[in-house]
Amino acid sequence: MDHRALPRLAAPAVAALLAVTTACTGGTVQGRPGASGLRDPYFPKAGNGGYQVEHYALDLDYDPTDGVLHGRAVITARAEQGLSSFNLDLSGLRVEDVSVDGEGARFNRTGNELTVRPSDDLKKGQVFRTEVGYSGRPKALTDADGSKEGWIAGEDGAVGVGEPVGSMTWFPGNHHPSDKASYDITITVPHGYEAVSNGELKSRTEVTGGRTRFAWHNPEPMASYLATAVVGPYKVTTGRTPSGVSLYNAVSPQEAAASERSLARQSEMLEWGSRRFGPYPFGTAGAVVLPAGTLDYALETQTKPVYPGAPEDEALVLHELSHQWFGNSVSPKTWKDMWLNEGFATYAEWLWDEDHGGPTAQAHFDALLTGDTDVDEAADSDWAAFPPADPPGPQDISASPVYQRGAMVLHRIRQEVGDEKFFAMVRGWAADHRHGNASTADFTAYAQEKTGHDLKKVWDVWLYGKDRPK
Repeated sequence: MDHRALPRLAAPAVAALLAVTTACTGGTVQGRPGASGLRDPYFPKAGNGGYQVEHYALDLDYDPTDGVLHGRAVITARAEQGLSSFNLDLSGLRVEDVSVDGEGARFNRTGNELTVRPSDDLKKGQVFRTEVGYSGRPKALTDADGSKEGWIAGEDGAVGVGEPVGSMTWFPGNHHPSDKASYDITITVPHGYEAVSNGELKSRTEVTGGRTRFAWHNPEPMASYLATAVVGPYKVTTGRTPSGVSLYNAVSPQEAAASERSLARQSEMLEWGSRRFGPYPFGTAGAVVLPAGTLDYALETQTKPVYPGAPEDEALVLHELSHQWFGNSVSPKTWKDMWLNEGFATYAEWLWDEDHGGPTAQAHFDALLTGDTDVDEAADSDWAAFPPADPPGPQDISASPVYQRGAMVLHRIRQEVGDEKFFAMVRGWAADHRHGNASTADFTAYAQEKTGHDLKKVWDVWLYGKDRPK
């Protein structure tokens, strides 16, 4: 790929240069500014209007000893309207230079918005390339539920995670799940460190200054919250499933022994998922096991889920792998649709139990209704606090109703239509929306059409009902 980067200059010099070289704008297109947010129900400023990203090429350089990240992002996008300016989401970090199609562009920062003004207006349908040079010490974000996300620095490394909006702490972009793109992520680190990201490792190259460059390629569409970059002294193992999916596990040395058992069945789980849900949607799979205490949660980062220390049991591994179908390949249109991620992944846990000598899905369903924690530990959770399709606020999108009651919605469909129609619908849903986005309304319409059943009572009582279902 042709990288025509502007030289690294001091910020004032860059600003002056850009002001001189980009003072005039095209007068024939009559473009207008792209929206600074997509009005997501819970994160209205997330994402940006006026364009869709097709590809991210991120070139990152990180040294854990000083915590400074140097980055260059090349973002290839298509204008959905005539654009006089457009926005990128970026939190913190110092922007050093911006160009659009090789021409210096004016830019300014307001909060988490980087506004870019190309030297000429962009035409509707035009494919354009924006290049941003940036650096600094990334800072994590605190979510509404109190959890940390974004770029998390540890004692001897770092991890970038982004659900729901933390990816903007380590690269500029259109950070909303409705805009998916392919990725190439190159990470340069000091010798002795591993650098792990999404997709396939294309090359590992020793470069000057005692450093190693890792080039990762993720060809399938990916929502930015599923992107990851992990740096540390990890132990790497590789393998391949019987159906040909490559496996890449990077495990913190102090977590290696405790992780061995829980990761041992990854291949079996992927083969099982392919039978239950349809072909695995990516060419690679695996895991990153962080040093204990780095994060407080696991995350289904695309092709390589991130675990906050050794996974405590195989159910967590199964849950995160199931997200590769539900959440990663079929992604939500808005953050209000999170139950389509978590409800499916929780139900996948029930199906795994059912197929491997554990409690049936019906037993899990009944346990939640009766409070039987011997069958399901989540039975004492407040799973009926709100309808899964309508969380009260952003602090609730990862709460129990989204997981457990979301799974119960799926089981109620199964009860209504029978196993044959239910599992055909599930496989069809994964196939027909493969590598795309879908909303709750899309799902309810699809389920009724594919099963041929009127499921209005399921939606009214279980999916949208405010009272505790019986």
